[in-house]
Amino acid sequence: MPDMTWVAAVARLRARRESGVLVTVTTVRGHAPRDAGAKLVVGQTETWGSIGGGNVEAVAIDRAREMSAVSKKEPELLDFALNDKVTNRHGVQCCGGTVSVLLEPLPVVRAVAIFGVGHVGLELARILARQDLDLHLVDSRSDLLTEDRLGVLADAVAQVHVHHTPLLPEEVLTELPPGTHVLVMTHDHAEDAALCDAALRTPHLGSIGLIGSAAKWVRFRKRLLTEGGHHEAAVDRIRTPIGMTEITGKEPATIAVSVAADLLRTFERDVP
Repeated sequence: MPDMTWVAAVARLRARRESGVLVTVTTVRGHAPRDAGAKLVVGQTETWGSIGGGNVEAVAIDRAREMSAVSKKEPELLDFALNDKVTNRHGVQCCGGTVSVLLEPLPVVRAVAIFGVGHVGLELARILARQDLDLHLVDSRSDLLTEDRLGVLADAVAQVHVHHTPLLPEEVLTELPPGTHVLVMTHDHAEDAALCDAALRTPHLGSIGLIGSAAKWVRFRKRLLTEGGHHEAAVDRIRTPIGMTEITGKEPATIAVSVAADLLRTFERDVP
C-alpha cells in the first residue's frame, strides 16, 4: 500500500477518473486492530491506508470492488465480530472486539465541455462550476480565457480545465474524458459546424448540445447528412435548441440557467 494520506488518495482517484470506495472504521467495541476513524481508500487495483489488515480489511476491499463494479451509489455498513468462533472469508481474527466499517462510494464525477466562453458560455460556466464535476472551457479567443475574466470561477466546486485552441478547437474533443457532455456555443457558425461534425466522429462522448435557432439547425443538419456523410440516427444525437423551452428569456444569464437546468435533467436520466 503506497504511503499516501486518504485525502491525497481520493484526489488521485478523481484525477485519474477512476471510481473507488472510502472505507472508515466507525465504531469499535473491545479490542480491534485499529481505532474508530481509521481509513482505507480502495481503487480498482490499488489501496491506500489501512483499517487493520486481516479479515476485516480483506472483506472490506472485496466488497468495495464489488460496489464499484456495479456503480453502487449508496454507502454500506459492515459489522465484524473478531473472535475465534466466527468463520471468516479471509481467516480468523481473535482480538475479541467488534468493529463497524462504513463503505462510501467515490464515483467518477461527470464531465462537461463548453465550446465557446462568450457571454452565455461564461454565465453557464459560473452555474456549472457550483457542481461537483470536471468542467472544460474551450475557446479559440485567448482574450476570453484570461485569469481576470475567469476569476469569477475562483471558488468553483468543479475542477475547471481551460483550453485555448487558436486554430482547431475540435481537436480537444479527442482529449476529453469518456462520457463528457459537450455544449457547442462558439461565436462562429463555421466553428460550430466543424465541432458538430467532429463530435459525431468521436465515439466516447456523452450528449451533444448545440445552441442556436431552428433555421441554423436546418442548415447544419443538411450539411452533416450530405457533406459529412453521417447517418440520420447519428445526426439526431445532437440536441438543439438546448435549454428548457419553457424559459424564453434572451439574456445570457437566463439562457445559461435554462441550459444548465436542461443539462442537470440529462444527468438525472443518464447513468454516469
